Amino acid sequence: MAERSTGAAAAGTTAGAAAGTTAGAGFRAEHGGRGGARGRLADGLRAYRMIAGMWLRSTMAYRASFVMTTLGNFAVTALDFVAILLMFSRVDALGGYSLGEIALLYGLSGTSFGLADLAIGSMDRLGRRVRDGTLDTLLVRPVPVLAQVAADRFALRRLGRVTQGLLVLGYALATLDVHWTVLKVVLLPVMVVSGCAIFGAVFVAGAAFQFAAQDASEVQNAFTYGGTTLLQYPPTVFGKELVRGVTFVLPLAFVNWLPAAYVLERPYPLGLPHWTGFLSPLVAVVCCALAGLAWRVGLRSYRSTGS
Repeated sequence: MAERSTGAAAAGTTAGAAAGTTAGAGFRAEHGGRGGARGRLADGLRAYRMIAGMWLRSTMAYRASFVMTTLGNFAVTALDFVAILLMFSRVDALGGYSLGEIALLYGLSGTSFGLADLAIGSMDRLGRRVRDGTLDTLLVRPVPVLAQVAADRFALRRLGRVTQGLLVLGYALATLDVHWTVLKVVLLPVMVVSGCAIFGAVFVAGAAFQFAAQDASEVQNAFTYGGTTLLQYPPTVFGKELVRGVTFVLPLAFVNWLPAAYVLERPYPLGLPHWTGFLSPLVAVVCCALAGLAWRVGLRSYRSTGS
């Protein structure tokens, strides 16, 4: 009996040590590799490219299935804009915004989110890996964990959302009567890139939260998918408390509401100064830095299941 108890205790100690070693190895691969930050970034991008390429080759092995799923993704996301068109069949403006102006908001939000979802949309699967212990297989590899999780099950079918967003954006640009300047033209791609980075930061921060909450993908989706749906409509249809929240707490307003206010020459939400319309790149950098810090804290706190 004593020998059995001693053996069980030894097994538990060994499992605990293995768990700590596994998590430590993953953290060192993520943050302690050779060559500094630039070397780790290069390693992460290389790993991401290889894993995404593997899933891409797997997808293209069944091209008919890929085409059908991409078209299905396009059709499902297009229903959101169809709902807006149905609204405008009854009204001339929504919150003081015309159809073309809302199409601009919709296109910017849809394209930015679609690119982020295409690149790292698989981050919401992290909670499941934490719960069932399969994250351990990623931790023991000498590759940044973030790159592995982001590229896991890379789904090219998500191009359907990006394509739909670009088409609506093109429709908006073709129908809007805007006095275009060089600054406004340059601001359009800046909005898309900055918006993609902001949504990407939300994906990473949501994944970091799942280290503690485990399978909390629906909470994460409320801020990612829910956020892009929110931004498809003008800020004038929402209460000031909500607008303040997505401006100063979770700065999704910098994806399209504030910069688009400059392009459309509209009043800024909450009476903010005009220069806030140009802060999207800076906000994106800050969001990415904070998301990276949250990811580092979450990964450091991870404890293996020991299974």
